Amino acid sequence: MDGIILINKEKNYTSHDVVNKIKKITKSKVGHTGTLDPNATGVLPLLLGNATKISKYLINHDKEYEVVLQLGIKTDTADVEGKIIEEREVNTDSLNEENVKEVLNTFIGKQKQTPPMYSAIKVNGKKLYEYARKGQEVEIKPREIEIYEIKITNLDKEKKQISFTVKCSKGTYIRSLCEDIAEKLGTVGFMKELNRTIVGNFNIKDSVTISEFEEKYNNNDFSDVITIEKIFKENPKIELNNQNLKQYLNGVKIKVSVEDSIYRIYLDSKFIGLGIVQEGFLKRDLVI
Repeated sequence: MDGIILINKEKNYTSHDVVNKIKKITKSKVGHTGTLDPNATGVLPLLLGNATKISKYLINHDKEYEVVLQLGIKTDTADVEGKIIEEREVNTDSLNEENVKEVLNTFIGKQKQTPPMYSAIKVNGKKLYEYARKGQEVEIKPREIEIYEIKITNLDKEKKQISFTVKCSKGTYIRSLCEDIAEKLGTVGFMKELNRTIVGNFNIKDSVTISEFEEKYNNNDFSDVITIEKIFKENPKIELNNQNLKQYLNGVKIKVSVEDSIYRIYLDSKFIGLGIVQEGFLKRDLVI
């Protein structure tokens, strides 16, 4: 089976846990295009079979999240799983909608963001969380990200919580964003809840839980699997004949008169896979 399934990840599962569970269910190769923290929920696209080879086309997707920011408390991991390392007063007068909206709007646009210490970014061959667990300090270089939109969904002065949605670029750490928002509000904070609702063109409304997928799969219902052909339905197509298909399958570049792009490849209207056209030549990329 080749394609993508959208899993609605539940809390307390790592992305690796989900991959392993789907592997056991489908007995096929499974990969993902980006992880979610164990405490986070939401849409997690998984690649099945030959679709694991298209991950290179899916890793730069923009994302959308629902977030709950807890103010007044700072943790070492910047989320609910960490140890409390600082507590600070929260000026509830600053938690009026107009002021919070003004603060959130300052984050819209391109900017440099420092990733959290508890992250999988590698420095000198080691992941940052490996340094953090040993209490070792290491220089973390800021990375350019972009916030496209950020909106308040709820303000709870009593609990000192701000709920908001955010649309952002790949590489944006919501835990760091939460800490930066808290700082601009004159206090500290951490990411209490995170739910990813959109990854690129994949929406949480089209996702299923692991148990839902397993039940359908065991009943030979594969309706939740998005085929490679459908994923690339907006890409142009090239129809090959038997002669140039043989060359194509053997890795021979074929001269074509089309623009450079990723193409869906067909023979007699049957989907063969994906090809890349560069400087007038079609090169095999993926054969299903």
